[in-house]
Order: sequence, then structure tokens, then C-alpha cells
Amino acid sequence: MYPGAHAARSPDRPAVIMASSGEVQTFAELDARSNQLAHLLRDAGLRRGDHLALFMENQIRFLEVVWAALRSGLYLTAVNSHLTAPEAAYIVGDCGAKALVTSQALAPVAAAMETDVTTRLMAGGALAGFEDYDAAIASQPTSPVADESSGTTMLYSSGTTGRPKGVLRPLPEEMPWEDDRRLGALRPLYHFREAMVYLSPAPMYHAAPLAFSASAQRFGGTVVMMERFDPAQALDLIEAHRVSHSQWVPTMFVRLLRLPDEDKTAHDLSSHEVAVHAAAPCPAEVKRRMIEWWGPILYEYYAGTEGNGSTYITSEQWLEHPGSVGRPLAGAVHILDEEGNELPAGVEGTIYFSGGGQFEYHGDPEKTAASRRPGGLSTLGDVGYLDPDGWLYLTDRKAFMIISGGVNIYPREIEDVLIQHPAVADVAVFGVPNDDLGEEVKAVVQPAPGIEAGSDLAEELIAFARSHLAAYKCPRSVDFDPELPRLPTGKLYKRLLRDKYWGKADSRIV
Repeated sequence: MYPGAHAARSPDRPAVIMASSGEVQTFAELDARSNQLAHLLRDAGLRRGDHLALFMENQIRFLEVVWAALRSGLYLTAVNSHLTAPEAAYIVGDCGAKALVTSQALAPVAAAMETDVTTRLMAGGALAGFEDYDAAIASQPTSPVADESSGTTMLYSSGTTGRPKGVLRPLPEEMPWEDDRRLGALRPLYHFREAMVYLSPAPMYHAAPLAFSASAQRFGGTVVMMERFDPAQALDLIEAHRVSHSQWVPTMFVRLLRLPDEDKTAHDLSSHEVAVHAAAPCPAEVKRRMIEWWGPILYEYYAGTEGNGSTYITSEQWLEHPGSVGRPLAGAVHILDEEGNELPAGVEGTIYFSGGGQFEYHGDPEKTAASRRPGGLSTLGDVGYLDPDGWLYLTDRKAFMIISGGVNIYPREIEDVLIQHPAVADVAVFGVPNDDLGEEVKAVVQPAPGIEAGSDLAEELIAFARSHLAAYKCPRSVDFDPELPRLPTGKLYKRLLRDKYWGKADSRIV
């Protein structure tokens, strides 16, 4: 299904509610406005398979732009709204966008972007070089374009190891009003249904919030979109809007758990049936405490924008297999060594999927080839292992594995311990140079509010780590940073921290 069907059946049902402003867009409005933009894009020469860039903060216009692409056969590239002008311009240019939609809130950055895009629209008012979005679509028909077809996203990797690359997947063959295979899976897995209420607390440019929000609307659900994440407000919204579904990242869980007890117990959360989480590994103790608080409504999946495979686990399954990210949903999981040999249960190696979706890295055949193994296997670059029953456990990103004295050390295990210390608001662990060992373990900690950073706290944290971990895994030193470079998506740009210790002073988010 898509907005047109729900607009005909329930035109006044809210499709989007903005969390702070309370602004509402009905399904009738979503359907009409996405059709108008689709017509404008056709008039501008965009055809099936062309690319549309969206550089916009979380706001009421976001999903209508998404739907204009999804119902006119376009690739949509949502650009991280926190990027600088050169960083955003790189993505807009690299994806080959023939049109760009942005907003008045991002006008200073958008105006400084150097691109060759000729169709440039700005919602909320326009600067020189941009058309006013509302005025531009106002004269367009509210009916569908004659050649409707399904589009999809081409989103960019977060730049863990250099310039980000677009993940290019084939356009769907189904028509926009038809359910595809992945959409159909949301019913049994996450109980998606008509009139559900979905809370989206993360930036919409990120793959999961964008996909889940659009999917909720396909079912006729209402998306409650937070302009930015605030843990206390999130609880308010669940109660006020009778939220049934939500999606989170582990850092949000940490912040929710650190709310005062009176805030956590003051809300009626009985409507909340499904809380999905992914995007980053969740410390086991954090997840256990969330299940104790919210009940067995947490559902976790492991997957990437690449769509080459996925795993899934319920709360009940996780309590039986704590720390696991589940068993395969799409494709099969393989653990391989550096030579491509399959490893036995319990042995860590690079995680590969087979039998999943196809993808390539746009404009980068070398990176595409590096993600492949013979037999149709592909990897996201993560490290983990399977237990004897086929449950997958993530260890870390391969790129951040520490090799100290020839021993492999995985930062995530250390981070999961340190985040439990009440003085730690956030933490990153990585390897730094050591003349004797090659690398040694470094922790960079963001202190909790009101906590004084210094040598005493560093010693306390090292001792805390040693009480939980083997000595060789523990940080040899702890540095402090008032705010780690983590976006609201939950993604930690660890490379920005690590590179400073390896003499790469020009490191930046790209």
C-alpha cells in the first residue's frame, strides 16, 4: 500500500505528527503534496532511475519528498543534515542528483554548496539560487504521475574509513501500491498494521528511521517524528500519542535508563508493544535493564544499508542467548578467516551473508569487489562468531580491531564494560601507537554531567575495567572529551578520535 490508498480510505488520519511543534500532516495532504512534487520532478526531466537529493532536518516536509521519489521511480539520497557545505556537496555530486530539496533551516549550508544541480528547491522560504518549494509545487496536479513506478533509496555510508560511498541497489519491480517482500515481513516480525503509531526519535536521513517511517505509512500508520532526541520527551510522547511501535539505538537506551526514577515511572507506557533497535551493538546489561523496565517488547536486528542479509531476535530469545543479534532472516551467515575459509562455531572471523539482496558501492568497483567472496558471499566488514545453534554474536568492526603484541583485542567488549560505570556518559575505545606492542588500548570518555574529569577518575575507570576484564584488554590510559563525535543516529565517528593519536590531524567526518 502507499499514501494514495490510505488517503482515499482515511483522508484525515494523521500521517505525520511533529513531536515538539505538534504540526500534523494527514494522509490526504501527504498523498497530494508528494504527487505535486513528483509532477514537478517529471517536468524538470527526472525519469525512472534518476537521483533526487534531500538535505533537510526532521520536519513536516521530509516524508512527502521521500514519497515523491518512492512513487516516481527515483533514487532518493537523504544527506546527513549535520554535514558542512563541502561534505554535503560531495554527496550531492557523487550521487548524480538532478534535483535537490533542502530547507530554510539549512539555508546557510545549502547556499554554500557548490553543485551542478539545476533544480534546487528550498522549503520554508528560498534564497537566491533556489525556488520556493511550496510555490513551485502549488500549481502541479495532486493526482499521480502517469508513469508511476517504485523508487528506492541510495544512502551513503558514514565514512568510517574515508569518503562515504553510496549503496546502490536495484529499483523494486513491484508497483508503488503493491507490497514487496520486505514490507510483508514487517507484519509477522514487528506486528505492523493499519492505524499503528510509530515513534521515530532519530534523524530521518538515517537508513532505518527513513525506511521504518515510510513502511509504517504504507500500513496506514501515523509517524510521530521527534525533531531531536530527548529521553524525557520520548516517554511523554509514548503516553500522549499512545505509541504502539518505536525504533531506537543503544545510546538512547543509556540516556533513558539514566533518567531519574520518578521520570521513568511517571508515564503510562501500556500502549507500547514493539521497540525495535539496531544500528550499533547494545551492551548486554543495558538491554537487560530495558527489558526489565519495558517488558519483553524489544526486538533487535542486525543488517546494513546494503541489504545483503539480516538477523533477528526477540526479547525472549535474547534472554536465552544474551548478547546475540539473532539468527538469519534473509540469507545465510558465514564466519570466514582472512583466507576465506569457513570457521567453526565459537571462533571469531569476518561475518558474511549469502543469499541476500544485491548491492554495489556507487562509483567504487574496488570497494564493491573487496566486500565479496566467491559463492555469492558479501560482508559489511563486521567481526563476530556463531554459537553451535547458529546464533550470531557481534564482536566489533574489523577496522577498529586492536592488535597489541600480536593479540586481537575488540574495543566493543571494553566499551560495554566502561559504559556501566556511573561516571561515564559515553566512551570510545581504540588502539594507539606503542613502540613495543604496536598498539595499546586507549579509552576516551565523555564524563557524565557533574562529574569532574582527571587522573583520579582515569585510575578509577581502569580499575573498574580490570575488575571485569583480563588485564591485556584493559585501557592503559584514559583521556576525556566533553562530547564524543556521535550523531543522533547512534553512530560514533571513532576514526575522528583515533586519527588524532596516529598523527592524522586533518581527520574529519565525511
